[in-house]
Amino acid sequence: MASEAPVKDRWVEARDEAKAKLTACQKERGVRSCMACDKVLGCEIRSEYVKKVYESMSKGEGGGFEF
Repeated sequence: MASEAPVKDRWVEARDEAKAKLTACQKERGVRSCMACDKVLGCEIRSEYVKKVYESMSKGEGGGFEF
């Protein structure tokens, strides 16, 4: 019996799209981490990715993910 891949919810899909943009940016700039990039502070791509990660963790509920 073959198992089916889990269905992604909209928050996971949005996070994955943001991660793809972030990874493409890192590749374009030749860095393996945003911390190695001179644009890390104020980077809209990275900020959007972090936002989408938080949203995927909380599934859009509440005022944001808290540590």
